[in-house]
Amino acid sequence: MSLAQTHHVIGELQKANPGYIYEVIPISTRGDADSRPLFAIGRRGIFEKEIDKAVAEKKIDFAVHSLKDVPSDLPAGIVLACVPKRGPVDDVLISQNGLSLEALPKNATVGTSSLRRAVQISRKRPDITVRPIRGNIETRISKIGSDGYDAVVLARAGIGRLGLDVQYTPLHVSDFSPSPGQGALGIMARKDDYKTILMLKKIEDPDSRAETEAERELSFIVDSGCRFPVGAHASTHGEMLTLSITVFSADGSRCIRVEKTGKKSDPVSLARLAGRELQEKGIDELSLNWRKTVEEWNKR
Repeated sequence: MSLAQTHHVIGELQKANPGYIYEVIPISTRGDADSRPLFAIGRRGIFEKEIDKAVAEKKIDFAVHSLKDVPSDLPAGIVLACVPKRGPVDDVLISQNGLSLEALPKNATVGTSSLRRAVQISRKRPDITVRPIRGNIETRISKIGSDGYDAVVLARAGIGRLGLDVQYTPLHVSDFSPSPGQGALGIMARKDDYKTILMLKKIEDPDSRAETEAERELSFIVDSGCRFPVGAHASTHGEMLTLSITVFSADGSRCIRVEKTGKKSDPVSLARLAGRELQEKGIDELSLNWRKTVEEWNKR
């Protein structure tokens, strides 16, 4: 996936910056080597730390990440230099016989690496068993019909970037709120590398930048992550920006929804406004509930 995303970005950069030559340097990360569920690892930036370190040390000029995996607090000297046009933000269900979530048999088992997806699946189908699953997208899909999995839930953007020809059922964002930054790529560069930043800016999409800035600021405000899943989806409408947030308790019994609209030119203020309302509605209690629950799971 990382290489597919990087080659996609290079293709866009070659169109916008003719004459440049690009070299791809693969770098293994801790997240690639650790097969535990993400919530069990408990550290942020497990897919980015080594790569961003290479940027800071001038071993590479820029790095391409899935923006949903990038922590809000960036390493010193590193900036989010570019957000290209965003892909689809929704999740999809892939099952053995092309069945939808509603049509899966009782007691079916669905694989997902995300607590956010898991709780939303359980709210829609409390009879279904949700099991953690790791590995690249192709590996997860290959486990359908084997290893006890009847279906898996994945991000639609990843399937598209890999060019996979698979049948899937979309899970609408109104029922399955996506992760902050989902569907978007983030290109990191050194803060003082003005030439590289200027080159990267040529493929930035202003709407995608505004949407993801609102979602990432909201994530920073409420301190969401692998141990406290928060769904956030921002969408632009002309000069306006709407930010929708969904937060559940760990058992799925409680839900907080907030939607705010503001100027696209100031996504951070919009996120802070939404964050205040979430706090008024009790998000801190849900956050504590999730973190205690995950700690108990990890002790088993």
